[in-house]
Amino acid sequence: MQEPETSTMALSGKLNKKKCILFFVSIILTVIVWNLPSTFFGIDGLTTVQQRVIAIFVMAVMLWLTEAIPAWATSVTIIFVLLFFVSNSSFKFMQGTEGQYGQLLDSVGIMACFADPTIILFLGGFILAIAATKSGLDVWMAKAMIKPFGKKSENVLLGFMLITGIFSMFISNTATAAMMLTFLTPVFKALPANGKGRIALTMAIPIGANLGGMGTPIGTPPNAFAYKVLNDPAGMNLDISFGHWMAVMVPLVIVLLIIAWFLLRKLFPFSQKTIELHIEGDVKHNWRSVVVGATFFVTIVLWVFGKQIGINANTVAMLPIAVFAFSGVISAKDLQEIDWGVIWMVAGGFALGLAMNGTGLAKVAVESIPFGSWSPIVILVISGLVCYFLSNFISNTATAALLIPILSVVCSGMGDKLNVIGGDSTILIGIAVAASAAMSIPISTPPNAIAYSTGLIDQKDMAKTGILVGVITLALGFCMLIVIGKCGLL
Repeated sequence: MQEPETSTMALSGKLNKKKCILFFVSIILTVIVWNLPSTFFGIDGLTTVQQRVIAIFVMAVMLWLTEAIPAWATSVTIIFVLLFFVSNSSFKFMQGTEGQYGQLLDSVGIMACFADPTIILFLGGFILAIAATKSGLDVWMAKAMIKPFGKKSENVLLGFMLITGIFSMFISNTATAAMMLTFLTPVFKALPANGKGRIALTMAIPIGANLGGMGTPIGTPPNAFAYKVLNDPAGMNLDISFGHWMAVMVPLVIVLLIIAWFLLRKLFPFSQKTIELHIEGDVKHNWRSVVVGATFFVTIVLWVFGKQIGINANTVAMLPIAVFAFSGVISAKDLQEIDWGVIWMVAGGFALGLAMNGTGLAKVAVESIPFGSWSPIVILVISGLVCYFLSNFISNTATAALLIPILSVVCSGMGDKLNVIGGDSTILIGIAVAASAAMSIPISTPPNAIAYSTGLIDQKDMAKTGILVGVITLALGFCMLIVIGKCGLL
């Protein structure tokens, strides 16, 4: 029996004073909002429970913005506070007599956020990624897909961008960026040490990963938030399938990747016209590898065409989980590689949305705020810019978790007036687009951080490229969503 690795398991007694201060400031503000007179908020009929939800929302905003504690820990805290103080399983003195404090949340419903069908969809994506790596399927796909682009430097750049974008649709942006940068290592050896071509290739990976993530509902967590709200039977119930999302967003992704390619060519031109490309790694040749390849293919096909045959994307996600489990492709140890922090982040965001709707806060907010008098274009532009700005500095998952519940309320208040910009889907998917467009600094996204860690790019180069691509993504993405929405295609 192996001894535990105490070096990694030992508890640290160190405290970050700045984060401690920010944490206590956040808690103090939460307590203040919790105890303010209800008349302060200007919402007619505001109940005590609804005010508590507002306070919890303030807490989430402060903790996610300040990063006083890890983002996933904030989500855990949200779920904890909702259960202990706002649910029908909370302390007796918090519940009051029947109806005294307003509509309490169902504790089972809060806990179910962690097992929401959209969470299963994400887990299916993570399992596919782990299996592809173990079997060498990712290496085989990279080799097969890059081969048609030849040896011309600019074409190799395009190839890496498109392949990164495609991988990022089904594999986490972080994993995709790490994998593709590994494939680039032998390429760099064939390029001049002081040439700009290295910068172009390095920047191609985070740009490809960030843009590619927009292509599917599992490409990035903000997509999952929008996908859930749009398809929620108790909410908008627009019945947007996995394939429908791809049919709309994949063409946009391809166009944006090509535009980004042109920009990188102009900003960081290659001094060497050709590149000898060698992607290292082997495919495992055994029956389990065949199982991985076949399951990967069938899962993607079912995701794309599931609506036509009566099976939804969340259900399809169980296919790779089940097949890889009973075939031994995935072991219990492999489950440790799942990014559980992202899962908790998404679950916390769902819980926050549940709290706003389940307590009736969303309804009274709609009735108290004259959303119907607001211009739909103004709402789209402002919400998009706010999301873009915040996502450059904090987790885009956290940003989406904060904004989408609010904007779902706004959309409900606007009613048919949103038809001028294509409906509710334009606003909510627009948030997902804006979140993915934020890639101007190393901390904006994990792919940016990974690329910056190579030491091959400066912050100014990343900022210059990221802002240009981000602004184009916002403008083109919003225009496309408006046109498609008005044509009734979404």
